[in-house]
Amino acid sequence: MRRGITSTVYKACRSAQADRTPTTGNCWDLNHTPKTTSTLTLTEKKMEFEMKCNMSQMWSSDVQSGLDFEITHHPLTMKKVVHLIIAMERMKGSESTLSTEFRDENLLNFIMDSIVEEQIVFECASAPPAQITRTGEEQQNITDGEKRSLVMVQNNMELHAVTLQGGADSRKVFLNMSTFLHPASTIGGRTVALGIRGQNLYLSCRKDGDSPTLHLETLEDNSLLNISSDSDMVRFLFYKQDTGVNISTLMSVAQPNWYISTAEQNNKPVEMCQETAKRFRSFNIGDIQGNVERQS
Repeated sequence: MRRGITSTVYKACRSAQADRTPTTGNCWDLNHTPKTTSTLTLTEKKMEFEMKCNMSQMWSSDVQSGLDFEITHHPLTMKKVVHLIIAMERMKGSESTLSTEFRDENLLNFIMDSIVEEQIVFECASAPPAQITRTGEEQQNITDGEKRSLVMVQNNMELHAVTLQGGADSRKVFLNMSTFLHPASTIGGRTVALGIRGQNLYLSCRKDGDSPTLHLETLEDNSLLNISSDSDMVRFLFYKQDTGVNISTLMSVAQPNWYISTAEQNNKPVEMCQETAKRFRSFNIGDIQGNVERQS
């Protein structure tokens, strides 16, 4: 029987007890005549009696078999409520402990406290300058584009381009051309040094004033074995760039785009110039037959 019906029966029983004096273990005595001041008709009494009998039977049936409550959920007992409260308190305690140790701000503070300031000094060291190493030496004959030979003027230590007549070849200058390995070179051609054969004189290009100039300098032969690419000794080096068979230009390593050249006029000094100058920059350079020396 559903809870709503049982509650109605229970209320009806309580109402009946209020009007009757109980005589047995039941809710009321069905044979007891209610004390009332009003006179009921026979039909009314019969209807009242039948209704009370039906209710009494319903109530008696419930008393004998027990109350049958049908519910849609399980009610919480006091024991379960106590257990639930204890569990919640334990969870609160655990949450408090965790939040105290692992809150975001605490973790951030822990990280910041663990930071150790360290000053790091980076030393920027450039790579050592490349070493230009001599690999050999060749004795060469040299003439300019006009077939003029180079002769040395002793008084002012200059080279002049001169057209020699027969029997004057003794004045002609031959070159000791030293070859070098230049690992840092970005310009095509062989790196060479040009010395005067039989003398410790070498051609050099250095900047005096506004423009680079060509000089003859005295130099010990072993001074050119190894040359640092950032040293002043680079002034003795030239790039020999071939433009044809035995035809080459001689550009300064220390002063790029400046070339050894001869004038259009005869018997004029050999000087440095740029490509735009009206001078001869190409030379015919060849081996001297039967007189070639190489060094390793």
